[in-house]
Amino acid sequence: MMLIQEMEQYAKEYKVPIMQEEGLSFMLDFIKEHNIKRILEIGSAIGYSAIRMAMLDDDIHVTTIERDDERYQKACENLAKSSCQKQIQIYHADALEAVIDGEYDLLFIDAAKAQYQRFFERYESNLKQGGYIISDNLSFHGYVEHPEREMSRSLRQLVRKIKNFRLYLESRDDYETKYYELGDGIAVSRKK
Repeated sequence: MMLIQEMEQYAKEYKVPIMQEEGLSFMLDFIKEHNIKRILEIGSAIGYSAIRMAMLDDDIHVTTIERDDERYQKACENLAKSSCQKQIQIYHADALEAVIDGEYDLLFIDAAKAQYQRFFERYESNLKQGGYIISDNLSFHGYVEHPEREMSRSLRQLVRKIKNFRLYLESRDDYETKYYELGDGIAVSRKK
């Protein structure tokens, strides 16, 4: 558990966005409850959530993609210090260009917010029937629910893209989506 604390400290110090504890706890419980074993994560950052997921069970395998050089290196370092190296495969690539084979029980999207719909569409074919897609940061620090708050033009554009992604999820009849006001807002979409 020392490694987890080190990673949390590093994320705080270097302003690396890792999943908020409330949202992460929900996701870890969800993985246990639904007996999820194969996970594809878009956005490794420093490997925090991949390691936390893999620590749940020796039979859990996580494939994770990170495009940022520095974060990828840090994720590799953290993975090397963890007890779950054999369970996690990390790719240094842009998730919109990476070619990932295999079928997954869960797709976890926690990367560039403006690209969520593209990530969803690119990897949904890797999701097994009845599998789940968890999308994090759908409240985006409360900006999505409170558009009256003052924000820069670029932030307004990002908030609009997140809102559009939520509308997109609702428009997909082949998925059943539920929203949870936990952490920074989570959507769970089940492939029918």
